[in-house]
Amino acid sequence: MAKKPSFFDRLTGAHFDNDFDTFEDDDELPEPQQKGAPVAQQSVHDEPGTAQLTVDVYQNGSEIIIKALVAGVKPEDLDIAITRDMVTIKGKRVEQKEMNEDGYVYQELYWGGFERSVVLPAEIDVDSAEASERHGLLTIKLPKINKDRQTKLRVRAN
Repeated sequence: MAKKPSFFDRLTGAHFDNDFDTFEDDDELPEPQQKGAPVAQQSVHDEPGTAQLTVDVYQNGSEIIIKALVAGVKPEDLDIAITRDMVTIKGKRVEQKEMNEDGYVYQELYWGGFERSVVLPAEIDVDSAEASERHGLLTIKLPKINKDRQTKLRVRAN
């Protein structure tokens, strides 16, 4: 039986000499590579022409950090939507046509839209979240909500 092409091979449009005509098990998501306990779950949106952005997600005692390579995308062209338990990153790489198709020896870079939703392992403080981009690396810092924190409530007399 022929080997199924990897996600990267399908993303770049690599050609194969095998008998794969369909990807009937595409709805099964590969498990993210993790060390230790599970950190996050992933969700893919099946919009035509949209690729899945690769991410690293890790946490420490006070925050969850998401990192993704977004080289070639201006920070203002990234759309990051955050809820208490999920983050969705969307964007688009626009190719600057410098060469006609016949001049390429290799054409492996991905151009077009991408999206990724990450289900977070803990609730976060949406208002304190921060995102930064440096040298093509997007870093999102999401402070966790401290559920053990207690405050004293004073009762007012009327």
